[in-house]
Amino acid sequence: MDARRTVEAVWRIESARLVAFLARVIQDVGLAEEIAQETFVCALEQWPQQGVPNNPGAWLTTTAKRRAIDLIRREHVRDQKYAQFAADLQAPGPEGGGTDAELLSLIFVACHPVLSRESRAALALRLVGGLGTEEIARAFLVPAATMGQRITRAKRTLAEAQVPFEVPGDEELPTRLSAVLEVVYLVFNEGYSGTSSDDWIRRELAEDAMRLGRILAGLMPREPEVHGLVALMELQASRFRARTGPNGEPVLLQDQDRSRWDRTLVTHGLASLARAKSTGRPLGPYTVQAAIAACHTRAQRFEDTDWEAIVALYDALAQLAPSPIVELNRAVALLHADGPQAALEALDAIRDDPRMARYHLLGAVRGDVLLRLGRHIEAAEELERAAGLAPTTRERTLLMERAAAATATSPAG
Repeated sequence: MDARRTVEAVWRIESARLVAFLARVIQDVGLAEEIAQETFVCALEQWPQQGVPNNPGAWLTTTAKRRAIDLIRREHVRDQKYAQFAADLQAPGPEGGGTDAELLSLIFVACHPVLSRESRAALALRLVGGLGTEEIARAFLVPAATMGQRITRAKRTLAEAQVPFEVPGDEELPTRLSAVLEVVYLVFNEGYSGTSSDDWIRRELAEDAMRLGRILAGLMPREPEVHGLVALMELQASRFRARTGPNGEPVLLQDQDRSRWDRTLVTHGLASLARAKSTGRPLGPYTVQAAIAACHTRAQRFEDTDWEAIVALYDALAQLAPSPIVELNRAVALLHADGPQAALEALDAIRDDPRMARYHLLGAVRGDVLLRLGRHIEAAEELERAAGLAPTTRERTLLMERAAAATATSPAG
């Protein structure tokens, strides 16, 4: 590996702790990230000529401290507050960057509710994930300049809102942690089944989300929902190789070759689920969803799936996090547990929910159920409507093919 690739690899590993350490002392996430970026540039300039240090993390931290002290002394020499910050930076600290507490504080700041969901996701990938602006822009399919402005505004918002660099207290923690997990899962879902790209799977983005989740799990080992989210992402990601055909077309769960599922991710996911359950605390929505994913994972064949258990888990999920999406997924489980008529009744109960008006999967599932009931023409019409709402070309193609097949098998066809 050449020096530049080494610097980039070290940056991915060390940048979050470095920014966290600087932000804790300076109390300005934007300035901390700016100093960290300058330190990265120094490494790019020096390491190819001088060689990679034996302890790259310590080198980055020491260099960042020096740059921060110089900046503070130059710009705020008469300000006692900043002079104290400079003194704090000179105090002995961890060689490899920020402490766990500082890194955890950085995650909560990056995902603060004062920011929009999109800004939280971008800032988390930048500050904690170590991704560059261009990488994040590619991930969310926007110009780099637009993403740069979004990140800059987010950091300015945090500064102007005077968001404290700290882990929330016990009373605020559940709500704030929920916001953090929401951001991580938002990033994962965009990679698992992207809504803004014609690619059915965007694996690198999903892997970035899993890395964020694992960092969080390491920092908060007693929080069951953190482990539950990691389990959910790993179990879902284990199907990546089987979710697309030779030409990149989507392959539905019932048609997937389960021998292609990633057994390493399955093992890790089940272990994370076990850790979530072992805390002895009530299970949250991510852990319940992971338990549902585990039911699919444990079935050797689609026909072996324990649909009764999945229906029961969706019943629990509907109590924890009620939504029409949960009811839609429950209807799918009912289809296999109790038959198409029970599933159709469940689908009709949410059909007029305005939140589902443009959700293509409602029509996709309803079309499948109608087909099983022998109502081929209605099924074809439902699938065609779903195709018109599908966010990607591949999904539209798949739904139109299913609609054509439904018409072809109709007695009138």
